[in-house]
Amino acid sequence: MKRFPAGQYGRQRLQFFAAPFRAPIRAFAGLVFPWQGDRVLVADILGRGWCIPSGRVEPTETSLDAVRREAQEEAGATLKDIQYIGCYQISERQEVRWADCYVARIECLGEIGMKEESQGRKLVTMAELPEMYHLWNDLTRMVFEHSKCVLDRCHEK
Repeated sequence: MKRFPAGQYGRQRLQFFAAPFRAPIRAFAGLVFPWQGDRVLVADILGRGWCIPSGRVEPTETSLDAVRREAQEEAGATLKDIQYIGCYQISERQEVRWADCYVARIECLGEIGMKEESQGRKLVTMAELPEMYHLWNDLTRMVFEHSKCVLDRCHEK
């Protein structure tokens, strides 16, 4: 199984575990890597900057429901061919939380659902991400590459 380096986000330590690994407890958040060809969709989120659609899992939804909702709210994207690719373990002091990660194809782009949250969206190449992504490091790069690899492999079947 592929190993990913650890990362940092403020005081939080991030680790990524590829599928088929599943978090031992319910995910608090979901993230989705929405691709259209060789471009990935990012949204300009207040307080965060450019990033993939992501957010908290509401009490009445699954992480898959959450990424569908967040893609619509933050980027106006309807998704298809959604696939679980792994999860982040987010640790800070004694607290450990989990965020499920998915990859998807963009079915269509419409109006951004939460204009008070999202200031816009862009389809960008992997080469453009390091200069603009809100948290770019070796871990982030490897998870983006992993998402594209899973999507391309899935499409070939």
